[in-house]
Amino acid sequence: MVVCNVERFLAESIESVLRQTYTEFEFIIVDFGSTDKSKAIISRYASKDSRVKFNEIPHCGLAEARNAASSRAQGEYIAVMDADDVALPNRLSAEVDFMEKHPDVGLVGGATEWIDAAGKGWGIHNCPTEDCEIKSALPVYHPFFHPALLIRRRAFELVGGYRSAFAPAEDYDLTMRISEHYGCANLKQVVLQYRIHTYQLSLQKRTQQTLGKLAAQASALSRESGKPDPFNTVAEITPAVLAQLGVAHAKQQREVALDRYQWIRNMCSVGGHSLALGAALEMLQSDLEHVERWLIADLRLLAARLYWRQGKFARSCLTAAHAFVMRPIIGGRPAKQLLRRFQFLNRLQPTSPGER
Repeated sequence: MVVCNVERFLAESIESVLRQTYTEFEFIIVDFGSTDKSKAIISRYASKDSRVKFNEIPHCGLAEARNAASSRAQGEYIAVMDADDVALPNRLSAEVDFMEKHPDVGLVGGATEWIDAAGKGWGIHNCPTEDCEIKSALPVYHPFFHPALLIRRRAFELVGGYRSAFAPAEDYDLTMRISEHYGCANLKQVVLQYRIHTYQLSLQKRTQQTLGKLAAQASALSRESGKPDPFNTVAEITPAVLAQLGVAHAKQQREVALDRYQWIRNMCSVGGHSLALGAALEMLQSDLEHVERWLIADLRLLAARLYWRQGKFARSCLTAAHAFVMRPIIGGRPAKQLLRRFQFLNRLQPTSPGER
């Protein structure tokens, strides 16, 4: 677990690891620059349980912090854990048991239950479970929940760990490289409560995550064709770097828009309505030349619902009208369904990473 200013959820996350039914583990926690109470919280648990190995390093990027934590691992496996999520009690036992029975597998994840800041459940999210399904999905999206992963340590070391240039998509790049040497799997059972909250990645970092995702895909294609990995010497992934590698501006814009739209929906699902509305309006005012009309229309309709929720009925109706003009099929929906949309009786459900 790597930690930087996450005091709100940290104790619950640590306790979920210490309550595992599988007990033969070391719990490596690396703090990389917290200025809140995170260090004190970690120290309290380290003083009570000898399995907790607390380390402090200077402030750095997320990928560097993850590598620092992983390099301290002494066991055969590395279990990833984020400081705002909750591991279910049988997570480690189920994943270790699977890996022991499948020595050709380099990493295994599992299904998750999404929860909000208060711990309220927002549904179960599954991933493809078989190696062939996962490797078919990898060129398109990341078919894992990173904090649910158990990684074979020799597989992690073989590919050199996380690459800092890809942050905050360093997990996608890592699993793609491991998949080229090992089998992959996800358990059908829920192993983690994955928390969605308004303190997560900002919209700006979400854009950088999308660029990292596209870079990971381009990097994998280059290796697959027998060419050197173009990102071995790249310090930062930018739109210009991607364009030089054949990822057209139009594709970049479409992917950024899709991922931003997903982020906005996720914020709606956990009650971050004002944040979602601001992000939606910012997105609608940006360059959307290459973005599909259905997405723009749906984004306008979502903004209309958020205006309606704030009591701004005239602005809501005007925004909805713009959506109908752009995508007339919306106007053909039954009036009852439309009314339910505006009243938010149909709860927005979060979308799994990478799903379209």
